[in-house]
Amino acid sequence: MTEQDSPPDADPSADPMAELRARAEALERKLSALQQEAETRLALSELKAEALRAGIVDLDGIRFIDLGKVKLGPDGAVEGGAGLIAALKRAKPWLFAGTSSSAAAQPPPAQPPRQKLATEMTDDEYRAARAALLKRRG
Repeated sequence: MTEQDSPPDADPSADPMAELRARAEALERKLSALQQEAETRLALSELKAEALRAGIVDLDGIRFIDLGKVKLGPDGAVEGGAGLIAALKRAKPWLFAGTSSSAAAQPPPAQPPRQKLATEMTDDEYRAARAALLKRRG
């Protein structure tokens, strides 16, 4: 008997082609599951970034978003992510921080570096600075 003439009740592990097909199908299922998991993680990370921009206090609040409504665009960004976060902010405002008056404070401007005065230098620093000045002049 040849491989094609084998009886249908034969052991599938005996047929290498059937074994390879079954293995390929299992790998394809695993690949699609991993791809779905990666897309879900990407969507969650995009939503977290959008929520942080909106001022969320606790990122666990992302769980209140229906992930069935989340669609990834071709560039990997969540389509309508800002709208989903805005809806969450309207529905559960306690998850988001109010405006803070301290956030509007500006840091003091940077001071340009200034040269050390001779009266502020040690004797060694003065000698080194004087030598460097005389060297540049002449």
